[in-house]
Amino acid sequence: MKNIALVMGGFSGEHQISINSGCQVYESLDKNKYNVYKIVVGELTNGVIDRQNWYWLADNGEHRPIDRGDFTVVDNGVKVSFDLAFIIIHGNPGENGVLQGYFDLLGIRYTTCGFYTSALTFNKGYCNPVVRNFHIVKVAKSRLFYKGQSIDMADIVNRLGLPVFVKPASGGSSVATTKVKRVEDIMPAIEEAFTEDDAVLVEEFVHGREFDCGVMKIKGKKYVFPITEIIPKGGHEFFDYEAKYDGFSDEVTPAEVEPAIAEQIQDVSSKLYDLLDCRGVVRFDFIYNTDRDRLYFLEVNTIPGQSAESIVPKQARAMGISTSQLYEMIIEDALA
Repeated sequence: MKNIALVMGGFSGEHQISINSGCQVYESLDKNKYNVYKIVVGELTNGVIDRQNWYWLADNGEHRPIDRGDFTVVDNGVKVSFDLAFIIIHGNPGENGVLQGYFDLLGIRYTTCGFYTSALTFNKGYCNPVVRNFHIVKVAKSRLFYKGQSIDMADIVNRLGLPVFVKPASGGSSVATTKVKRVEDIMPAIEEAFTEDDAVLVEEFVHGREFDCGVMKIKGKKYVFPITEIIPKGGHEFFDYEAKYDGFSDEVTPAEVEPAIAEQIQDVSSKLYDLLDCRGVVRFDFIYNTDRDRLYFLEVNTIPGQSAESIVPKQARAMGISTSQLYEMIIEDALA
């Protein structure tokens, strides 16, 4: 049987979310087909992540060491090498290309986009201009700032208006993301975003409905999933961290929307998958501006959530693909 490393955790605010996703995948995989090991990158203790501590999370809860020189573990006295890394790290270092480069050096196959695509798409400040130049979807205006740069509040408002979104340029799950309505609140929001990343994106607000669409290509066949509409509730104005993970949103799959809009979102998602040279399963996020009747690209998630209630597994099930089938398809394609 093939040895599969479920690589989870990471160095960002999504550490625990990643572990939740990894454990969901672990429970869904057929242990009669694969030898599956839960590998955690970084150990979270009292809110601090030790980046040097990588470990195999055994079924009995023990933390067993990993040789990072060749990415192996010792199981009952036997050295175990991995045939495949199933990467489920949201954020650094799993979604930004760092782990992909590491595995490329070791010659270990993995389930995600490659190094270049991962690095590009993870940084919204770099990815957005590239997507804009494809001329297939609108992209909101934005300004990218790096830590230590001078920031002109009046220039931001003049260029982007109010409200604006302030977010880490490289990040997910809306961690340290703020909708800002007053000019005096922009700088505090930027400072909060800098706690998560060294680059911050300030983006114009686009009013509309939020839609997500998963895409994957398995053995040459592309699957474009039914779209999901994200509807924040309970006073949440956008799909922030609490709306995502604490039940303050409705996720309607398939979305209740005009067929022409659904087809447009699926078509753009399918084209972006190819244009950005994606691999495995990817999720594209959009805002449909009803006032202007225009679709706006938000971001691409090259390692979308895989917990029980995550969007992509729901979309797959709506398409007739069970959660366990989804993960097996991803693994078998990466091993081929």
